[in-house]
Amino acid sequence: MKIHANFSLKNYNTFGIEAKAKQFVAVHSISELKTILKQHANDTKFILGGGSNMLLTKNIDALVIHIDLKGKKIIKEDTDFVWVESQAGENWHEFVLWTLDNDFGGLENMSLIPGNVGTTPVQNIGAYGTEIKDTFVSCEALKISNQELKTFYLQDCHFGYRESIFKNEVKNQYIITSVVFKLTKQNHKINISYGDIVSELAKNHIINPTLKEVSNAVIAIRKSKLPDPKELGNSGSFFKNPILLKTDFEKIHQQFPEMKYFEISETEVKVPAGWLIEQAGFKGKRFGDAGIHKNQALVLVNYGNATGQEILDISKNIQETIFQKFGIHIEAEVNVI
Repeated sequence: MKIHANFSLKNYNTFGIEAKAKQFVAVHSISELKTILKQHANDTKFILGGGSNMLLTKNIDALVIHIDLKGKKIIKEDTDFVWVESQAGENWHEFVLWTLDNDFGGLENMSLIPGNVGTTPVQNIGAYGTEIKDTFVSCEALKISNQELKTFYLQDCHFGYRESIFKNEVKNQYIITSVVFKLTKQNHKINISYGDIVSELAKNHIINPTLKEVSNAVIAIRKSKLPDPKELGNSGSFFKNPILLKTDFEKIHQQFPEMKYFEISETEVKVPAGWLIEQAGFKGKRFGDAGIHKNQALVLVNYGNATGQEILDISKNIQETIFQKFGIHIEAEVNVI
């Protein structure tokens, strides 16, 4: 393990922001991770996964530990289900494709989400009607303070909409090293409840889609709406879709009857943040090298040399404008560093 000083993180965050780490080391095994944590017990540490859900607004005055643990395997199976384990450093989309190549169902709607497997439980990532919590069994995590491994089961994780115990009660205390999912081997529960997927399948004359056909539809939709971070710096959806009490929403809806929404319970509705941002006139706007993507208002982008602060300023402008126009708070999904 080599520790690098004054290390550029431009290739380690999907926004492509130029920021420096005071020190940087990549770890490829749990033993390496334990060693680094012990050797630098008194140093400030910053844990880096795939760099897909963060906005760097400054240099990192700490030891950046890049989690690069690789490997995936079947750990148990029966007639109907299979339990698969992935190490934290595996690319999420490549892991999803591996499950589909084996005809394992459950993750297909989350195809092409950027990032690594280890960070998926932190955000409880989701797309097109599915979330990590739907297939999550457990994850193994290393406690930073004493290097002890602990297993967190589904009920331990307190999953919510883009929320988990790792963002709240035990934030910055653990490093996720591997994740176990329970997937279907037969009688797959195909979820095509979102109109975009239905339209994409219909376009290809598919009536009874396979897992791979659902995945291909999701990939096509995401590619049409979301820029490839390798070509245009971004971190996917920058904002969460706001969840409102029905009683509050009904008052707003009377003023804006064209407002889109989805009922998520008897008392709550979800409003698409992208719709709000587009109605506020931000879609496709550019401010120097920072801007809002032309095809998806939820995505903030770096056109080349934007700073993290410039992107953060745009996000705050959007939040303030949305609140003034609609009386709705929208929260950032991305972690601002």
